[in-house]
Amino acid sequence: MRLKRKWIAVVMAAVLAIGTLAGCGGSPAEPSAPGGQETKAPSGSDETKASGDRELVIFTWDLMFPEELLKDFEEKTGIKIVYSKFDTDEAMLQKLSAAKGGDYDLVIADDYIIENAIAQGLVQKLDTSKLKNYGNINPVFQSQFFDPKNEYTIPHGAGIPLIVYDPEQVDFEIKGYNDLWNESLKGSVALTANSRVIIGMTLQAMGESMNTEDPAVIEKAGEKLKELAPNVRMIQDDNTQNALLNGEASVAYLYTSQVYAALNANPNLKVCVPEEGLGFGVMGAFIPSAAPNSAEAYEFLDYMLDAEVAEQMFEFLGYYCTNKAAEALIPEELRELLVAPEGRTMEMVENVNNEATETYNKVWTEFKAACN
Repeated sequence: MRLKRKWIAVVMAAVLAIGTLAGCGGSPAEPSAPGGQETKAPSGSDETKASGDRELVIFTWDLMFPEELLKDFEEKTGIKIVYSKFDTDEAMLQKLSAAKGGDYDLVIADDYIIENAIAQGLVQKLDTSKLKNYGNINPVFQSQFFDPKNEYTIPHGAGIPLIVYDPEQVDFEIKGYNDLWNESLKGSVALTANSRVIIGMTLQAMGESMNTEDPAVIEKAGEKLKELAPNVRMIQDDNTQNALLNGEASVAYLYTSQVYAALNANPNLKVCVPEEGLGFGVMGAFIPSAAPNSAEAYEFLDYMLDAEVAEQMFEFLGYYCTNKAAEALIPEELRELLVAPEGRTMEMVENVNNEATETYNKVWTEFKAACN
């Protein structure tokens, strides 16, 4: 996928930071093959499968890989891919826990939920000797809070949520989070539906950590969020950029991949890298503890770590490239968007204690009620 140079010129100066807090919403779908047809669930083990029966069950969000890459892997290896989709990280963890770390061979999910999966014993340690392309990983995206020793995961994309707006509908320059509270934006702001991301944005607007565990500070952020409610047009995760593109909203707070899609469709939109701070996140790939086809999972991981394959994948995804070897292959006009520059300090959304979690949940429930 090659993007127009006109759009690239618009965003090159704006997108100067790392990663996205990725996250989506709903319930798991039935497994499907790359072509979209329904397939049966996996059975058997690596030792009992005949070579012609090899398969790989990938459990992740929709549209995480270009179709041609999945087909290419199948043709090269003879391994049939079964693509099983979930809509939220929490739904993934629930399904994986119910399967006791089985049923699925490779999972791609967000950093914070991976920490929970590891703590529950649902993730197996990686044998990196089986990954000849392991050295292609950009170490900037390793050694994070959810896998500090890089024992369990392979980074699969990173990014930050950013503010995007239509300058034809907004009569002032948006410079940061606090501008979303401007009274002129009444009923015209679209937000992603991740509670910690939105509350975190509000905390950063207040000069606080997006991972604070102080209930009083979280409550104060909740009060500030209620003041934003009159401006909120919608709260949703899937295709939030469409509200901006069809004119339903004039401003949107979007995940990196949605920013990528929005600007590709309308290069006249403006991007704001919030002046108050940035939150970044990493998606990670891991092999479940009781994966039926772990050998096939290693083959696929190594395939995706190949520099040429990774370059195609990140152009498709629109997330920051986590493969150092692939960076040199990314077209010059896309480098400012897909290659993370060095030297920016940001904060990741992390798991917090139970009291703080309860307060975050309370604040989020009250905010959504205020928006209705």
